[in-house]
Amino acid sequence: MTILVTGGAGFIGANFVIDWIAAGGEPVVNFDKLTYAGNLENLASLKGNNRHIFVQGDIGDFDVVAKVVAEHRPRAVLNFAAESHVDRSIHSPEDFIQTNIVGTYRLLEAMRGYFGSMSPAEKTAFRFLHVSTDEVYGSLKSDAAAFTEDHTYQPNSPYSASKAASDHLVRAYHHTYGLPVLTTNCSNNYGPYQFPEKLIPLMIHNALIGKPLPVYGDGLNVRDWLYVGDHCTAIRAVLERGKIDETYNIGGWNEMSNIDVVHTLCDILDVEKPRGDGVSYRKQITFVPDRPGHDRRYAIDASKIDRELKWKPVETFETGIRRTVRWYLDNQSWVKNVTSGAYREWVATQYQ
Repeated sequence: MTILVTGGAGFIGANFVIDWIAAGGEPVVNFDKLTYAGNLENLASLKGNNRHIFVQGDIGDFDVVAKVVAEHRPRAVLNFAAESHVDRSIHSPEDFIQTNIVGTYRLLEAMRGYFGSMSPAEKTAFRFLHVSTDEVYGSLKSDAAAFTEDHTYQPNSPYSASKAASDHLVRAYHHTYGLPVLTTNCSNNYGPYQFPEKLIPLMIHNALIGKPLPVYGDGLNVRDWLYVGDHCTAIRAVLERGKIDETYNIGGWNEMSNIDVVHTLCDILDVEKPRGDGVSYRKQITFVPDRPGHDRRYAIDASKIDRELKWKPVETFETGIRRTVRWYLDNQSWVKNVTSGAYREWVATQYQ
């Protein structure tokens, strides 16, 4: 028995694969295109482990996906593969449409064929778990109730629109073709191996190299923050106990404004890695023009997964962010390797 993980060299996917194997789950076939954010160095701890099989490939390549599932016969497929950075989607929406919509469609088509080849017992056991985002729900007012699974989809960026489309395709493949699907919509993840284009690793990286800490607008945009290790345990719970065709919101119960997150990071770094001049890293904070269509607030109501699957996060933001800062301080060689070349050009363009 195996499971197939798509996008398993990216941030969340790599954390999931590492946690899954550490927890003694089945062998993993890890299928990843290895784009700029998909990095085999994320999986270095699994080198030589015969329970981890890496295959480089694109979920949009139907023939390759069909060949992989025919060869390895996974009992579950977990789809982490996605373009996920809102800023990049504003500059290059086609990449997001191709991966998140067309790629998901072709992956589902391959799964439809694979599911049709199964015995009745295999069909009963099989699951396709699609990992999505809270951004499909749109933006909340400051006094509005948090997103539940019944919240209307109102995506506001090319990224969130492409993920909303992929969610709808997954649902359609269950209702039309009987594919046994599960969908999760998570809040903002943070933790080890996150590519430093996202807020938390970007702030840590820029702070340590003496660059400005760019904060959009007034910095009061609010997000719910979920430690990636908690996200991984939630996905395992959904795979093991989730009901077919159900959606589960996964959140950390940690709403914070972006500027409060940046202040927290500066304060931790002031203690863990103080500047040579003794000045707080807060001095490096620079407010930059807001990005187009910037959603004001996201908030996840994770009551359903708690009530039905008995899952809740272990990490508070305080404990999770300290673990995260410590990881980046202890793994500067990883940061150096992923922030060379094209990354520097992207950051210079985005925050000029």
